[in-house]
Amino acid sequence: MRIRIVDAFTDRPFAGNPAGVVLLDTGAFPEDDRLQRIAAEVNLSETAFAHPLPEGAEADWALRWFTPVTEARMCGHATLATAHVLGTTGAATGTVRFATLSGVLSATAGDSGMITLDFPTARLTALDVAQDAAGAVVGALGAEVRSVHQAGPYIDYLVVEVADESAVHRLAPDLTALARTGPRGCAVTAAAEDPARGYDFVSRFFAPACGIGEDPVTGSAHTALAPFWSARLGRDELTGLQASARGGLVRTALRGDRTLLTGAAVTVIEGELLA
Repeated sequence: MRIRIVDAFTDRPFAGNPAGVVLLDTGAFPEDDRLQRIAAEVNLSETAFAHPLPEGAEADWALRWFTPVTEARMCGHATLATAHVLGTTGAATGTVRFATLSGVLSATAGDSGMITLDFPTARLTALDVAQDAAGAVVGALGAEVRSVHQAGPYIDYLVVEVADESAVHRLAPDLTALARTGPRGCAVTAAAEDPARGYDFVSRFFAPACGIGEDPVTGSAHTALAPFWSARLGRDELTGLQASARGGLVRTALRGDRTLLTGAAVTVIEGELLA
């Protein structure tokens, strides 16, 4: 079984978000326990498993994602990584459709090497900061919070707006406390201090309940960040910087109930799974 490590939402190695990618020759997935054990061994935010679907199916490939401890319902960077592997190995060209737990998602490779994902736009519901879930998250973050929104249905994240970009960079959340708060993940965000630097908003993402302390670049979170910031900035096309230690840029385009996420990817490791 061939396995690759791909850095997604970056055009250079050792940046962006690394994902494991396993392309299966069979028309079915192995047992869930095996998929989970492989993902735990790879020990990245997500490992993607994909197998081809027969002609006439709703999509071209079936795709699943696993964190080190659980299956994910939606994942952007590992989908980008999978599309990159399909393109660079010649297994697919142009637009590829994936059957997933979030419905049919597509990835389209451009001439420049960039890949655009077509994902469902998250619905945002404003929360009272004093509510139990929101209040617990605010306490775990230890930062001054301007607003909190619940994002769904395909993701179970909170979008937390803080005062400014420097507050995002300074965050040092209590991950143990954050893991007990309920939502699968928390995107903390603020407007860019200087849009001339090439991005419109900044974020960081934490998902300790899913075995991910801080995720380097989270495509799925941008299905919520795109409508959040488009409403505030008055533009449908934006660029987000995820300000993790590795860092990465996600170009977003809001298209009603769909959000387009664009980024590059680089394969850094390729090997054989022996077990």
